[in-house]
Amino acid sequence: MRYLSYSLDVLIVAGSAISLGTQAASAQEHADVNAANNPLTPKITLNFHDYYVPELSGLPGDRYANQFLLRGLVPSDLFGAPQLIRFTLPVATAPEFPTGYTTGLGDLTLMDIFLVPGKEISFGAGPLVVLPTATDDALGAGKWQAGAAGVVVAPQSWGLLGGLVTYQTSFAGESDRDDVSLATFQPIVNFNLSKGFYLRSSAIWNFDLESGNYSVPVGFGVGKVFQVNDKVTMNAFVEPQYTVFDHGRGNPEWQVFVGVNFQFALGK
Repeated sequence: MRYLSYSLDVLIVAGSAISLGTQAASAQEHADVNAANNPLTPKITLNFHDYYVPELSGLPGDRYANQFLLRGLVPSDLFGAPQLIRFTLPVATAPEFPTGYTTGLGDLTLMDIFLVPGKEISFGAGPLVVLPTATDDALGAGKWQAGAAGVVVAPQSWGLLGGLVTYQTSFAGESDRDDVSLATFQPIVNFNLSKGFYLRSSAIWNFDLESGNYSVPVGFGVGKVFQVNDKVTMNAFVEPQYTVFDHGRGNPEWQVFVGVNFQFALGK
């Protein structure tokens, strides 16, 4: 009986240790997935994103559009303040009228996000500028623009909650082009699964304050985080997005957002 009791005690202790180890591994895995999806993670990041739009509202015929985004994020301590400098350069395909398509560079967007990190909620805010680098009128606004961006992120044990809001307005550029006054909001909701998989929703809502047009899509997709090595994390995903509310011509009826992100750890 003593031997049986002792054996049971050993099994209980071993089982508890295994359970605690599994919980710790699961918690670390979720933390790693959150860090890979957190727009305020202070790591050098390179993103390859693509929006494919099979159908545009209010346009005759089966017209499509595509926008490939090359994005980069660089942490900085300029002026002694932690910040993230982000650039976005589009390579877009847009319909021309009455027929045909044009492909080329879009307008370059630069952001400088100053960080206010926290244990439960982190904030970031800073200026943004848009340079009229588009190679065709259909691919850009033809205007110099300035504005601001704000980010809030709240990692959870089950995933990630966050939001990104921007506003930009034109102040110079081609006089025969429409002025720009644009606000966007991007809700970020992730639910972590196991083995690096997660569910995601991150569609961007657009509000053209100059014309009154708007587009409010909702997305639902899946992604997976891979640890390439101790310095590089890869994050691949696909997220179909359907527009539930919109006003104006040329908005996506629905679109597919796909991407691959690479985060590079700093230091040795």
